[in-house]
Amino acid sequence: TTISQLCFWLFVTDRPKLAENYTEDTWLKLQDAVGAIQNSTSIKYNLEELYQAVENLCSYKVSPTLYKQLRQVCEEHVQFTESLDNLSFLKRMNRCWQDHCRQTIMIRSIFLFLDRTYVLQNSLLPSIWDTGLELFRTHIVSDSAVQKRTVDGILEQIELERNGETVDRSLLRSLLGMLSDLQVYKDSFEERFLIETNRLYAAEGQRLMQERDVPEYLHHVARRLEEENDRIMNYLDQSTQKPLISCVEKQLLGEHMTAVLQKGLSTLLDENRVTELGLLYQLFSKVKGGLPTLLQFWRDYIKSFGGEIVCTPEKDKDMVQDLLDFKDKMDNVAQSCFARNEGFINAMKEAFETFINKRPNKPAELIAKYVDSKLRAGNKEATEEELERILDKIMIIFRFIHGKDVFEAFYKKDLAKRLLVGKSASVDAEKSMLSKLKHECGAAFTSKLEGMFKDMELSKDIMIQFKQYMQNQREPTNIELTVNILTMGYWPSYTPMEVHLPPEMVKLQEVFKLFYLGKHSGRKLQWQPTLGHAVLKAEFKEGKKELQVSLFQTLVLLMFNEGEEFSVEEIRTATGIEEGELRRTLQSLACGKARVLNKNPRGKDVEDGDRFNFNNDFKHKLFRIKINQIQMKETVEEQVSTTERVFQDRQYQIDAAVVRIMKMRKTLSHNLLVSELYNQLKFPVKPGDLKKRIESLIDRDYMERDKETPNQYHYVA
Repeated sequence: TTISQLCFWLFVTDRPKLAENYTEDTWLKLQDAVGAIQNSTSIKYNLEELYQAVENLCSYKVSPTLYKQLRQVCEEHVQFTESLDNLSFLKRMNRCWQDHCRQTIMIRSIFLFLDRTYVLQNSLLPSIWDTGLELFRTHIVSDSAVQKRTVDGILEQIELERNGETVDRSLLRSLLGMLSDLQVYKDSFEERFLIETNRLYAAEGQRLMQERDVPEYLHHVARRLEEENDRIMNYLDQSTQKPLISCVEKQLLGEHMTAVLQKGLSTLLDENRVTELGLLYQLFSKVKGGLPTLLQFWRDYIKSFGGEIVCTPEKDKDMVQDLLDFKDKMDNVAQSCFARNEGFINAMKEAFETFINKRPNKPAELIAKYVDSKLRAGNKEATEEELERILDKIMIIFRFIHGKDVFEAFYKKDLAKRLLVGKSASVDAEKSMLSKLKHECGAAFTSKLEGMFKDMELSKDIMIQFKQYMQNQREPTNIELTVNILTMGYWPSYTPMEVHLPPEMVKLQEVFKLFYLGKHSGRKLQWQPTLGHAVLKAEFKEGKKELQVSLFQTLVLLMFNEGEEFSVEEIRTATGIEEGELRRTLQSLACGKARVLNKNPRGKDVEDGDRFNFNNDFKHKLFRIKINQIQMKETVEEQVSTTERVFQDRQYQIDAAVVRIMKMRKTLSHNLLVSELYNQLKFPVKPGDLKKRIESLIDRDYMERDKETPNQYHYVA
């Protein structure tokens, strides 16, 4: 079968009309349902049926009327009654708000079609949810009495919590969330909350600064900040965080910065309270101007404490160790408490440089002696690694010193002793220290010190050649001679002393002189008996011993090959040793631990009438015994002479710098010349000293004053 024709019929009919009372009846149903929701009773009708009814009414363009009626019903319901105490009031308000939100959501679910069609198409109309908020705000929260009681209650609860009591945080969270949703949080609550917070912490700061010590106060501030941050996390709005924390920091810290530092910084640093110092830095970094204030106090503390170390002569003995310990302590504070802040580290360096140069020359001298004590043999305190670490720390302190030439003078004097007497603990450590000085001050600074090492090494080579030379001599000698040849410009200057050497020694000296000048013609040798030492073979009742002694001790002991007993005067005449030196020498031989001579009468000091004889009964467990020379303590005169030499060298350097500058510039004003000199000179110098050197050069015709402008100088070629 086939379909030959297919026809469709379309019937157009009018939309069915609503029953006469449908709108009124439906609204009554809806009104009844809204009332049930508002009164928390059961709804008589099916929710789907009610939703459909709303959709039907909207389809028949009853939306405007429906919206107005719904708003009116909601508005009539929104009312609030006050209750007695603040907490009950807050709970009632919260319950009312929770109920209102729940009811609005349910009503909106019934009238969802109205909300999504008519309301959405009319931009001026608020949604059903917004209408609910608006009605609650208008009829309840905007009521001044209600709003005041609500905010008063919230503030009262927060104050109770700040005073250590437990409060219902979920209640506060809900109520503050309500104020936020109703967009009155800032105006109605936050302003008053911040005023109250300001008042509370201003009073607390004043009171606790009087009552508590600084560590306790700092911990209290940290705890308060933690508590306020916790409140923000739990119930306050995030927007309150910045002004709230700023307020706490200002009242507890900002207003008391100077008082906190004056009252407690010195104690914290003296007692090395690293935890509290870290907390102090952390808190001050939050406050405007906090770190610059802390930095200023920190710098002043270092200058004051360090100045006391440097400028107290009674503490000179421990000055360098105290400086090293103080630097370690301050480094630790900067690293672990002040977050390695570059500004604080630089301030520390500047403070060290200031106080260490308050007392000219002495710190430089004592640092040189401290290095000597560490590099001298017999320093059992440190391993090589520890010694290296100590030298590194010393270099940091050395860096702060302006008059480095004073250090060089004393260091050179001590280095000479170590090298010549073989007292150096380690050649590697000596070379390491030299390398550090060279790196710090340049090759010119260490050239003489390096020359001293070079002399010692060349002397070893010369002695190998001399021994070969001696083997070829016709007259062999039973004395083994070792000579150190020192270049005069490199080594400290020693006062020449004429002593009477035995003929064998004089002969050996002549042999060496002949050998040396044969290789190096045109040089002049000057013997230094003060630096000489020898090993003597001696026979006692107990047997043979070897005595390691100075040249002066040698000359005294050799006399007892010729006689039994001698007076002080006889020994002086025979040896030619200067009186003070002779007394110390005799004291070391007759009054020390190893008494190879007997003194008559007995006693610690050597007097003019004393007589000495050889102690044949001398006993010692060792075969080779070192008899130490009684060390003359470095006298004030010696120290002054070393300092004087430095001062003399400085004058030469100033003269040379002035001539060099004037030769290049030809004409220069006094101020510009002085400025240029300060740039070139590497040691501290007073303007008055510069003026004296300029006057001296004018007198010696190196330069002249301008005839018309006395403040102007001309170079004289």
